[in-house]
Amino acid sequence: MSSFLKENPRTHTCNDLTMSQLGDRVVLMGWVNSLRDHGGRRFVDLRDRYGLTQIVFKPETDEKLHSRAHELRSEWCIGIVGTVEDRTKNGGSPNDKLKTGAIEVDVEQLEVFNSSEVPPFLIEDEIDTAEEKRLRYRVLDLRRRPLQQNLIMRHKVAQATRRYFDENGFLEIETPMMVKYTPGGARNFLVPSRLNPGSFYALAESPQLFKQMFMMAGFDRYFQIVKCFRDEDLRGDRQPEFTQIDVEMSFATEETVQAITEGLMVRIFQDAKGIALPSPFPKMTYDEAMARFGSDKPDVRFGMEHTDLTALGRKENGGGVPLFEKILEDEGAMIKAMVIEKKHAETLSRKDLESLESGIVKQLGGRGLGRARIGDDGAWTQSPFAKQISDTLRTAINEACKVETGDILLLQFGKPKLVHTVMNGLRLHLAERFGIIDALPADKKWAPLWITDFPLFEYDEDEDVYHAAHHPFTSPQMGHEDKLTSDQGNCRARAYDFVLNGVEVGGGSVRIHDQAVQAKVFDGLGISETEKQAKFGFLLEVLKYGCPPHAGIAFGFDRLNMLLCGGTSLRDVLAFPKTQNGTDLLTGCPTPVAPDQLKELHVMSTAKEDTKKAAPKDKGEAA
Repeated sequence: MSSFLKENPRTHTCNDLTMSQLGDRVVLMGWVNSLRDHGGRRFVDLRDRYGLTQIVFKPETDEKLHSRAHELRSEWCIGIVGTVEDRTKNGGSPNDKLKTGAIEVDVEQLEVFNSSEVPPFLIEDEIDTAEEKRLRYRVLDLRRRPLQQNLIMRHKVAQATRRYFDENGFLEIETPMMVKYTPGGARNFLVPSRLNPGSFYALAESPQLFKQMFMMAGFDRYFQIVKCFRDEDLRGDRQPEFTQIDVEMSFATEETVQAITEGLMVRIFQDAKGIALPSPFPKMTYDEAMARFGSDKPDVRFGMEHTDLTALGRKENGGGVPLFEKILEDEGAMIKAMVIEKKHAETLSRKDLESLESGIVKQLGGRGLGRARIGDDGAWTQSPFAKQISDTLRTAINEACKVETGDILLLQFGKPKLVHTVMNGLRLHLAERFGIIDALPADKKWAPLWITDFPLFEYDEDEDVYHAAHHPFTSPQMGHEDKLTSDQGNCRARAYDFVLNGVEVGGGSVRIHDQAVQAKVFDGLGISETEKQAKFGFLLEVLKYGCPPHAGIAFGFDRLNMLLCGGTSLRDVLAFPKTQNGTDLLTGCPTPVAPDQLKELHVMSTAKEDTKKAAPKDKGEAA
């Protein structure tokens, strides 16, 4: 074994050296990033996580060392001893893009810690290698600067979070990962108990009940950066294991939690990005968000807001448009409109509009897309409704939508849930198509927003029952207690979501601390006494012993980092993520286990033999 490390401890990283170290003897270590020959010399860019330094092997310094340098290849891990020199005086050109770009190191000693096979892809900032291959060789992928910078950002966010909460009197307390299985809500991962045959733990989907019990135990202010688990179908913004910033406060109102949250976000943006996030954050009710944007997590950085035309349509009895008349026969239906301004409308041909209908609208579940291009004097052109609609309704719609000549009016009709989905999807799609977000000035790039006054219950048409919109421990708004069982559709919650640039980053609520109110919520959800005790008996028991009023919130740590890093997938900010099929292409998990192991756990597999031979194989879809 070489004594190089003992005799030559590293003096600098590959991002340290500048003209101020000229003439110094230094020791660097890292990976060979690139190699080239010029003027009889062998140049190497040496890379570590901090940056790059150019080193040079000169025949006049050491002929044997110069010859040996030609054996080096990309990704060899090496250490060198040498002297810092001026690139320009050596006949080279400085690299203004690098902190170390004015110097190079004349190598006097070389140690090869490990050679490397030819990597399966280039270790460069920008590559077009399929994500499946990059996940298979994730360790090599993590050598690339963009991913390293993302994980450095993640570290900065975590440290800013811990500093902020510590300064504000919060205690970081761990909660169990293996917990009681409670049916309902997200699907849990189950863990068989060898010591308790036939019984299973669940991997915690959140610390919700435990953090409430911390308040009941008198800890007053709690936070935790915690791993959570949900056995859900995956997509770009979901992973089977994810991280939350979890928060709970005693004797707190919505405003208390929101004030602490705003302080946290301001600190994170300042410490991690050097950005002064404007505060206080604006607030918008759930009803207003749905009306204006068709979404409870609207991106408010740009316009293209929606206009509800239902009342106008009813007033004019459909205004001569048979489709409007038919839609409005349903008391629960609605008509919504959105305006594309002239400067963007001019880029859309009739064919483009038709492709919007056959493409994005159909993908979102819509059956069609009403449209009209606004001509002189407010006339509708390129519209199937142009010859049908009455002048009165057309004029009223134009005024309500504030259209101008050259604008395009998009219309959607039907059940509110579908109309909102289609119109919100269209708005986001068109904003991206027109480059509206990319064109925003720096001070408009970040738009934090609170959404408040959510429904406490969600109605399930298929099952004809109400479910908890958040979780069954969310407090109803004051004065809405009687609606818990008599008017569930209009019962509002003391719940709030933190939205950033159209992404739900956090959600929380004031919790129920009164036994009578909690019983009413369970009654409203149709949860029997037996079910209550089986699922939540331990929590209900503690409620009997002087539970303080309390409230909290949880933030998607991965989502927040994804936004801060400018990523489009959670995999961009996770060191070792899973694919869409929940597999880890690096380690090959999940994998089958031997029958003896299953027997020891008192578990039997019902999988067919051909599926038990190997873990499920991804088909190139890591999205």
